[in-house]
Order: sequence, then C-alpha cells, then structure tokens
Amino acid sequence: MLHITNILEEKVDMLKAKEIIAFEVINPDIETSLYGGNSIVHEDISYIYRGYKSWIDLAHILKCKMLTPMLTCGNIVRIRYEKLNEDVSFHLNTDGPEFKYGNSSIFSKIYKMEEPAFLHYYKQALKNVHINKRIRILNLGVNSGDEFEFIKEYATNFSNLELVGIDYCDSAIEDARKKFLTCGNVSFYTHDINDLASLNLGTFDLIISIGTLQSSNLEFNPLFMSLVQKQLKKDGAMILGFPNCRWLDGEMIYGARVKHYPFSEMSVMYKDAIFCKKYLQQKKFRVTLTGKEYIFLTATSIRKENI
Repeated sequence: MLHITNILEEKVDMLKAKEIIAFEVINPDIETSLYGGNSIVHEDISYIYRGYKSWIDLAHILKCKMLTPMLTCGNIVRIRYEKLNEDVSFHLNTDGPEFKYGNSSIFSKIYKMEEPAFLHYYKQALKNVHINKRIRILNLGVNSGDEFEFIKEYATNFSNLELVGIDYCDSAIEDARKKFLTCGNVSFYTHDINDLASLNLGTFDLIISIGTLQSSNLEFNPLFMSLVQKQLKKDGAMILGFPNCRWLDGEMIYGARVKHYPFSEMSVMYKDAIFCKKYLQQKKFRVTLTGKEYIFLTATSIRKENI
C-alpha cells in the first residue's frame, strides 16, 4: 500500500480539479472475511487483497471522490478517482453569515442526516439522553432545522415537546420556520448566541449544538460554562457535536483543519471536547464521547437517577 500511495499521491498532485485517474485491482468481492494485506491466488496469479473501504479511505486522503468501480475482465476491477475541487467549500467563505450559511450558500446543500457517519451517532446521542423525557429542547446554531426534523421523526411524543432553535442567519431561520409551520411547539429566533440572556428563554431539559460553539466569533469556554450554569436545568442533558471533518466539493472528508496547517490537525477539537467533559463531570454529569467525522459529547445529569 505504501508503494501504491506514493504513486497515486504524485499522480493526483498533477491533476486538475475534476480530472480522473484510474488503476486496476483484484475485485474485493472475490473474498469475504479477509483483512487487507493478505495474499490470495486467483487463476495462478498472486494478488494482495484490499477491500473497497481501503480504496474509499485512500480516495479521501488524496482529496478525491471514488467513482463507481468498473469490472473489466475476470475478477479485475478498475478503480477511478476524481480529484475534488478544493475551492468548492463553505469553509472558504468569509463574507458573513448570510453568504456562508444562508439558503443560497454551499452550506445549505449539506444534509448531515444523509451521512450515516453523522446520523448513527446523533441518533445514539438522542437515545442516550432519553429524548422523549426532555420536554424543553434548545438548539444553538439550528440553521434550517435538520436536527429538529430528525427529532420529529425519532421521538415518540414529539407533540409534547417544546423546541427552540436559534441561529444568526436570517434566511436559514426562515427556511426552518417553513418546515415547521404546522407545529405550534417549535419556535425559531434569529439572534446572537452571545446574548441569549436578552431572550429570557428560561432553562431547558436538553441543549443541542452541532458545530457551532467553536465558531470564531464566540468565546468557547465562557459561553459553554454560561450555558450550563444559566440555560441548562440541574437534571438536564447536553449533546454537543465537534466537527472532525471538512465538507469539500460534495464529500465529507475526515479530519479537522485549523489555520496554518495544510493537513488535518485535531488538537483544538480534542482540547475543547475534553474541557467540556471535565467541566460537566465536575457538575455531576455522566459524559461520553463518540463518533468519527463528528465527535458527539453526550452528557446526562446524575444528580437524579430517575430517567
């Protein structure tokens, strides 16, 4: 694999965005229950076995999209990589919230609930906090309301819940309101998260925030501690999502990025997640960290064990 990776790195680096590179491998479907790197013999020829997951992982490492493999002859498969256009990413937009997160932005085309790597762990988090018993729910950075849409499908008593979503992007909030026009138990506010106190919302049984609290215009630690102290009930719960990926030209690419690093560097993400975990544990919460492309911190109060 080292030899293959070195060759492909050099070749892909020479490609322009959307150009395709192809190479042939033994069909991964020829064997099951076989780990990558094992030798197999097919028609008197020895091959090194590697599954499709290996080729998909390598595609993302090379900033490529893996296209549909093509069976060429016998049990030989042509793997095709299309180089991603790194300029097609909402992360690069610095023109303000409306251009970066509004309903005409690149971000508005992202549907996290269609990504199993997000959906599975978000569903798990809702299960762990016993969503049906969390009557008042606050979502910070709700955007167009995707997380609430999932709660509507997943919760067995949605009509009994009170959901409040806050975001500072007008058009995203308008889209969220349209999705829940017939739901009198859901409300949305276009508002600065730094100034929650002025809304007089009271306290909540569950606070959700996915990929928002680490925004550059927010002071992470003070804001987080304030939420726990002022907005969260003593026996409440939290779900925080820390992005460990980048959205690039239609693909969710694993690994957080920070300024001045040309590669994935996850120190800030880990630092913030561990700070939250330790702080919540001090406040008598049981805390877990799960996930992959998004790291989910799930916290439930152990002040009362009646849930």
